[in-house]
Amino acid sequence: MEVIIDDKKYEVIKDYNNALDINDLHEKITDYYEEFDYILGDYAYGKVRLKGFNDKSNKNFKPINDYSKIDEYIKEYCAYGCKYFILKRIDKES
Repeated sequence: MEVIIDDKKYEVIKDYNNALDINDLHEKITDYYEEFDYILGDYAYGKVRLKGFNDKSNKNFKPINDYSKIDEYIKEYCAYGCKYFILKRIDKES
């Protein structure tokens, strides 16, 4: 499934427990997330929290935002069993 947010195209990689709410995402997302290859959205206390991740090939790559560690991030920093989604930017220029 694909979604468009602020004229940017994303592929829904995972939508655990039917978490993706486009309205919540539109309210929360900012230009800050444009540099990321992936966006993780998880719900805590009824609010969506966003975190950006990159592939190692991204010029803005930092180990703290390493996409290969996203499962570890979910286990360590998200509430157990919470709803979450992962989006992959598919129209990003290199």
